[in-house]
Amino acid sequence: MYSWADGQTTPIWAILPMGHRAGWGESMRLDMATRRQVTKATHRRYVQASRKEKAHILDEFVETTGYNRSYAARVLRNGGPEARSRSSPPQAPSGRRRGGRRRVYGDAVLEPLTRIWEILGFPCGKRLAACLPDVVDALVFHGELVCRPKIIEQLRNVSGATIDRLLAPQRKRFELRGRSGTKPGSLLKSQIPIRTYADWDDARPGFVEIDLVSHSGSNASGDFCQTLTMTDIATGWTETLAVRNKAQKWVFLAIQQLRCQLPFPLLGIDSDNGSEFINHHLVDYCKQERITFTRARPYRKNDNCHVEQKNWTTVRQTVGYHRYGTPQELDALNRLYAAYRLLHNYFLPQAKVVAKWREGGRSRRRYDRPQAPCARTLGSSGLSALTSQSLREQYTCLNPAQLRRDIQTVTEEIRRLVRVKHSDENPGYEYI
Repeated sequence: MYSWADGQTTPIWAILPMGHRAGWGESMRLDMATRRQVTKATHRRYVQASRKEKAHILDEFVETTGYNRSYAARVLRNGGPEARSRSSPPQAPSGRRRGGRRRVYGDAVLEPLTRIWEILGFPCGKRLAACLPDVVDALVFHGELVCRPKIIEQLRNVSGATIDRLLAPQRKRFELRGRSGTKPGSLLKSQIPIRTYADWDDARPGFVEIDLVSHSGSNASGDFCQTLTMTDIATGWTETLAVRNKAQKWVFLAIQQLRCQLPFPLLGIDSDNGSEFINHHLVDYCKQERITFTRARPYRKNDNCHVEQKNWTTVRQTVGYHRYGTPQELDALNRLYAAYRLLHNYFLPQAKVVAKWREGGRSRRRYDRPQAPCARTLGSSGLSALTSQSLREQYTCLNPAQLRRDIQTVTEEIRRLVRVKHSDENPGYEYI
């Protein structure tokens, strides 16, 4: 219905040209001139109507013109397709500029959000949003974050999508590629069963994947440091330790040391087929300690997908691809890992796949809410009360900002050692 100035109403079809009335009620195709007339006749009534009346007017207008509903609403607001150019801002009926939705998260939120993002190692928005309330509370408790209560509340409630949008200008990605130094150990392969990623129960902590990360730089000759990474499948708890080389002796001692750092009993070990793992020392140790020992299929990195992921996020993103081999560099690496393990296991959330299915040719996954490994460990069954209390007490004492400063300090020391080493070996070398 169309309302005239005197309050009388007229059906929309009555204002159409005579040639278009006969097809009313069918799927009509109006020419552009007729659509302009209908738009002009409906525009004033639309902008002056209430919200409920606008919905009815819009229904009639869409049915009459065949426009898309969102486009039809915009046309009615502006008075017609030719009412404004694409470059000009939308105008309100009074002539004043129409403003968009008021900005909620301004620069006062962006500054502390960027700092927290840097402290936690630049996680994605969804992971950062999951841990922001706890991290904000920890930073406020330790005096690292001083903001108005409104800003604190906004930091606690900001969504993952908004975080990604706010931090998009600051986000930079680097693609680095390394090389594999794994040499197969065939001596005991027949005695160690093969395990794929689906063979273990993910709900019980204590089953870990282990792997070595080489720090050979561009030269794989001679001795150089290796990082042993141990990742629990159920909780994501990760421990790292640098060793002087990949000899069985040092790798075996590192596994024993990392076992003592785990907050839960070690129940199973899964490794690749390298000779540093497939040897009598580790096999006999696992039999004696009643630890399940399995290996991945050769040349199938996805069988060790949990630890392979940590090799990138925990090792490569932290220490890069330089060559480390001196005692000073080995000591600095382990001091760096000692600080990073606390930040990673207590504050950095991780998402786990809870369902996986296939739709046609595409594989779909559904993830749970991201949680830090410490939170997953506390939520698991079989953890002793003493261990739970110890984890909670340590979490209360930790300051994520101070941990990040410790990591940066040791990282600068490692860079200095590398810079000095390169300058001694090649006086014309320019460190970048």
